[in-house]
Amino acid sequence: QPLPVESRPFAPYGSVLSIGLPRGPSAGQRLTLEIDYEAGEGPGVCWLAPEQTAGKQKPYMYTQGQAVLNRSFFPCFDTPSVKFTYSATVTVPEGFTAVMSATSWEKQKDNTFVFKMSQPIPSYLIALAVGDIVSADVGPRSRVWAEPCLIEAAKKEYDGVIEEFLTVGEKLFGPYVWGRYDILFMPPSFPFGGMENPCLTFVTPCLLAGDRSLVDVIIHEISHSWFGNLVTNATWGEFWLNEGFTMYAQRRISTEVYGSAYTCLEAATGRALLRQHMDNTGEDHPLNKLRVVIEPAFSVSLGVNPDDTYNETPYEKGYCFVSYLAHLVGDQNKFDAFLQAYVNRFKFQSITADDTLGFFLEYFPELKEKGVESIPGFEFDRWLNTPGWPPYLPDLSPGEQLMKPADELAELWAADTLNMEAIEAVDITAWRTYQLVYFLDQVLQRSPLPEGNVERLSKMYPKISKAQNAELRLRWCQIVLKNNLEAEYSKVKDFLHSQGKQKYTLPLYRAMWGGSEAARALAMETFSATAPQLHVNVQNYVKKILGLEGAE
Repeated sequence: QPLPVESRPFAPYGSVLSIGLPRGPSAGQRLTLEIDYEAGEGPGVCWLAPEQTAGKQKPYMYTQGQAVLNRSFFPCFDTPSVKFTYSATVTVPEGFTAVMSATSWEKQKDNTFVFKMSQPIPSYLIALAVGDIVSADVGPRSRVWAEPCLIEAAKKEYDGVIEEFLTVGEKLFGPYVWGRYDILFMPPSFPFGGMENPCLTFVTPCLLAGDRSLVDVIIHEISHSWFGNLVTNATWGEFWLNEGFTMYAQRRISTEVYGSAYTCLEAATGRALLRQHMDNTGEDHPLNKLRVVIEPAFSVSLGVNPDDTYNETPYEKGYCFVSYLAHLVGDQNKFDAFLQAYVNRFKFQSITADDTLGFFLEYFPELKEKGVESIPGFEFDRWLNTPGWPPYLPDLSPGEQLMKPADELAELWAADTLNMEAIEAVDITAWRTYQLVYFLDQVLQRSPLPEGNVERLSKMYPKISKAQNAELRLRWCQIVLKNNLEAEYSKVKDFLHSQGKQKYTLPLYRAMWGGSEAARALAMETFSATAPQLHVNVQNYVKKILGLEGAE
């Protein structure tokens, strides 16, 4: 029977769909509700013109649900506190393929695809992509999906590695419950490094570096299979439960696969990002707490949009808190066993930090007895509710053997008169990506360098200044801007034309806007040329940085 429906105001990022039931249902009664609706204009659904894809031949569409955007894709309880299974039937035009975050999919006649997700997930993890996409197997339970022009590169970069990471993850955190782990390489405008949609992670094509140097992003997304997707933060105000645990899990897997020196080096670059973020915002900014107040939006003026709370704090400060819990336990094997028990206890549930910390103290009664939750300066309450730099930093000294040479080399390049003999004695040809990234972070911290030094550095290391690796390109562009090296402004422009990842795009616009007149002009020129290919959220964040009218 038809029911009365009305749309009511809720918050700037969505409205309430209010449906009048014929009579009050009783508790536990099941209802079948059919909602006929049309969607497509909202921020959760991204339509790309052919020129915004890698192949430049056919259009593409994808959805991005996290944090609160799937409400514009389908009517739902759009909160991570509610989990459900789903199925979908998707019909697409001839010559296109549909993929979803689902445990099973089959192609039927008339280009119709049927998907089922048999495990309960929160709304933000439902994802759909439609485009000219093909797949290639890279492991017993993994394949890569990409546009035809990228599929060879994707297969080469990921053949065999995913299974290794999954196996280590299972050994550490327990069974992988999602069946397949596939990866979809998105068009260049995709705003994130990766989105951990279950069974089908969406990732930036920037990961196709050609030398497997950026696979740690995949380890991060794989780690979400346990932390985030299986055990989920019940509110976006405690996002660190997803991201802090995932950073910890990522670095545990990385330590097993690549050793602790390399992992500590990667963690040091993460710490540098946290430092940069806190310097930008001020340490006592309310977002620099692990428990962020996202007010219930009872009136439209209230309510922080959870999408605007995205920053380094839940990731890196969250990682420090999880590391602090491990430090309290004092035994890696025991803490690993705790993580497995934690996943097992809360799987398929949405929980709060109180649940997590309560379980920790219950699991380690001897720590509870010692009152570890209220050690002065390190109180759990302080970790959660006081903004600022983490009270405890994990020991990254195993990375020293890789950091020290990079620190020393940066110091040499910052000197008023360059000691070329000492510089030439350092061979960086064998340095892996994160050692180079760490070196560039050190150079950036010491910038602007004395006159002429950056030009010489650029000539000396084409491996850096002409790199195709996105992490190196980002740092090199930041160095170019900080040193106002106008001769290489074209590299900044080219990089921003080549991709639209938020983590690369915003820092460069901030640097340009905080720079010289020429740098500001470059920002305006680049933005007006690339705006149509950016995700709507990223467009708005850039407008805000550039002080453009009508910025939300």
